[in-house]
Amino acid sequence: MPTDAQDPLVRFAALLAQAKATPQIVEPTAMSVATVDEQGRPTARVLLLKDIDARGLVFYTNLQSRKGHQILARPDVACTFWWGILEVQVRFEGPAAPVSDAEADAYFASRPRGSQLGAWASDQSRPLADRKDLEDRLAEVTARYERSSVPRPPHWGGFRMVPRLVEFWKGQPSRLHVREEYTRPSAQHPWSMSLLNP
Repeated sequence: MPTDAQDPLVRFAALLAQAKATPQIVEPTAMSVATVDEQGRPTARVLLLKDIDARGLVFYTNLQSRKGHQILARPDVACTFWWGILEVQVRFEGPAAPVSDAEADAYFASRPRGSQLGAWASDQSRPLADRKDLEDRLAEVTARYERSSVPRPPHWGGFRMVPRLVEFWKGQPSRLHVREEYTRPSAQHPWSMSLLNP
């Protein structure tokens, strides 16, 4: 297995484990995910990282949401983690692609039932005329699946972001922060690391 110095995903996994073990960090898997729209304008939101492996970072969403449409049209995304108590920031940049149906099915099946029903009820990112409309849709799908398991909606899935750039930022006194940037042209190439001025 690659060492930390050779593979930033191994290094990140260790930092994530540290963040999860730090009680002051309420949502250690929270990350800001930035995408761009058809005009090249950026948009960002906070999502939860659901898996990380040698291939990249996995998150799930409604594929018909704003971010879903943007990623499918322009796959390059950026993800940022910030753990203030640790004075650590980790940035990722790279293309995202849909996970397999089997992966999406397995994760969807592990979600709480209320979240499963909510995935059917919500037209994510689309205008909502009245809160009651959402509540009525939730009541309808709750009744529909009252005596059965809730299947994964066809419009719900996940993305795996395959990093081409990973930057580790560590806070230091006098703003002389440590910045280490790992880059590679594609997932088939080895990583190279360089130091950046703070």
